[in-house]
Amino acid sequence: MKNTLPMTLLAQLDDVAVFQTAGFSDIDYANIDISRSKINQQPPQRQQASYGELNLGLHVNDDASVVLSNRMRVLATINEQMIAQQNLPVHSVPVKALHWVNQVHGNHIHDTDATVLSMAPMAADAMVSKQDGTGLAIMTADCVPIVLYQPATGQIAAIHAGWQGLACGVIKATAERFSDSGEIMAWIGVCISQDSYEVGSQVRDKLLAGCIANNALTTDAISNFDERYVMASGTSELDAASTADKLSDNTPVYAEKIKIDLPKIAADQLQAAGIVVCNESSIPCSYADGHYYSYRRQTHLQQAATGRMALIITRSASIYS
Repeated sequence: MKNTLPMTLLAQLDDVAVFQTAGFSDIDYANIDISRSKINQQPPQRQQASYGELNLGLHVNDDASVVLSNRMRVLATINEQMIAQQNLPVHSVPVKALHWVNQVHGNHIHDTDATVLSMAPMAADAMVSKQDGTGLAIMTADCVPIVLYQPATGQIAAIHAGWQGLACGVIKATAERFSDSGEIMAWIGVCISQDSYEVGSQVRDKLLAGCIANNALTTDAISNFDERYVMASGTSELDAASTADKLSDNTPVYAEKIKIDLPKIAADQLQAAGIVVCNESSIPCSYADGHYYSYRRQTHLQQAATGRMALIITRSASIYS
């Protein structure tokens, strides 16, 4: 994509496109040493907020006017890309609006076609739409973002799936909003890898219990949960400042450390719902790659705040109406 924003076109099929934004394009920042052994040696500026070049989150104490401007720049860049690829008139507006939600780590699904755009976003962790000229954006800084597309109906969806969303069945609930009339395709965006996602064993217990309660994984995956998704990582007190290391009731976890493969669980939940995952083997780690925002890296570097990136799916033409 020819633009000055740190964002990439991940996929395009028919008139649907998938974009991933980043936080930084500066290669020097991208290569900073974020190993635990170096955290206390970071210079003082590392303790400042890190909003980067393209923060899209309004809830992280960044200047709201800057964030809204960034969102408009993203929309403009998407339209420029669509105009160029589809040979449309230069003044066309293939994607008229991007929809955002107030993500709350649950399983509520917002049907954007049933409501009008509002200054106050709906509280939800997934969106669905069949409307042309529409984009759906999910913000993350380690959690797993997912977008869906069903070619037979033109329906698209976007999902925010942290460990709590995976536990409460947000993927399955979103899949159930699609018809049985055709294949559903999925793309997983930048998220934290297993090697970087160290938590207490209680998180594993909550996650497994939720997957069982919501029938979110196959019987085989449930039976082999630890073998497929969990790796031992020693024993010590976890960072109580990180919400990723807390249970849903905000109780800090002090237990045996393990590492959980959230993107693998997400991919398996998608496949259990009959959805084809298009990019499971090529997902960058938000923590390890400094181009991207990472809440966990923020806490380890003792930064006041960090930004949010977005996985976006757009549908730009009325070929299904």
